[in-house]
Amino acid sequence: MSNYLGDIDGAQAPKRVKWTVPLLREAKANAQKLTMLTAYDASFARAMDQQGVDMILIGDSMGMVVQGQDSTLPVTAEQIEYHTECVARGVTNTLVIADLPFQTDSDPDTALFNATRFLQAGAGMVKLEGAGFKCDVIAYLSEREIPVCAHLGLTPQSVLRLGGYKVQGRDEAAAKRIMADALAVQEAGADLLVLECVPSALAKDITAALDIPTIGIGAGPHCDGQVLVLHDMLGIDSGHRRPKFVKDFLQIGGSVAGAFAAYVEEVHEGKFPAPEHEYV
Repeated sequence: MSNYLGDIDGAQAPKRVKWTVPLLREAKANAQKLTMLTAYDASFARAMDQQGVDMILIGDSMGMVVQGQDSTLPVTAEQIEYHTECVARGVTNTLVIADLPFQTDSDPDTALFNATRFLQAGAGMVKLEGAGFKCDVIAYLSEREIPVCAHLGLTPQSVLRLGGYKVQGRDEAAAKRIMADALAVQEAGADLLVLECVPSALAKDITAALDIPTIGIGAGPHCDGQVLVLHDMLGIDSGHRRPKFVKDFLQIGGSVAGAFAAYVEEVHEGKFPAPEHEYV
């Protein structure tokens, strides 16, 4: 499976089709690696779309890499909505996913209000962090035809409770909890799961246990796909410590478009992430 239609017969090139939720599950079933990057404007989004990036996340990461904040917590729904509109104007085939910022998904009705805004702005899915009561939120959105991407492991909106940006799931109890949460968000109706900063072995087990695709960031090579923050993968200094799992694709590709193409190629071929990007 791929998101291309048609055959290559010399002059005729394959035609890409727009990514949908069913195609994501089909990709997992066919062991086709998925690619995701963050973007916040139409120009970068257009370049990603043209280079075959499957999904774009309008992440609350913008708080740190665009706004110069110390965390993602100050990002507002209005800001995500605006940047979602910008990104959506730049894509044709890439699936657009919008983050629900801190406390904009604190209860089902609040989450529905904000998720509706984001879908009307051009997103095809929303992302939220955590499990627990968030499973009720996921179910509420899913029942109302809103696709949901869950996010477990290191959840940046929990930075104050976690005491910093730390690898999660290294001890047995924590690993079991993340596995249970992964099964719970799937049962609640999540269509996709981001796993951030967890040991590769745990991410592998979760990926094998789930029917929905997993997207890793600092979660090793066994996830169904990968995501990186735009500024990180272009080697731009955001003023924050460079994570272990980051790779500078601009050095490889030689241009912004080349960086996106190199990222897609390395994820598809299983070259990224490499052992030096993993946590154990």
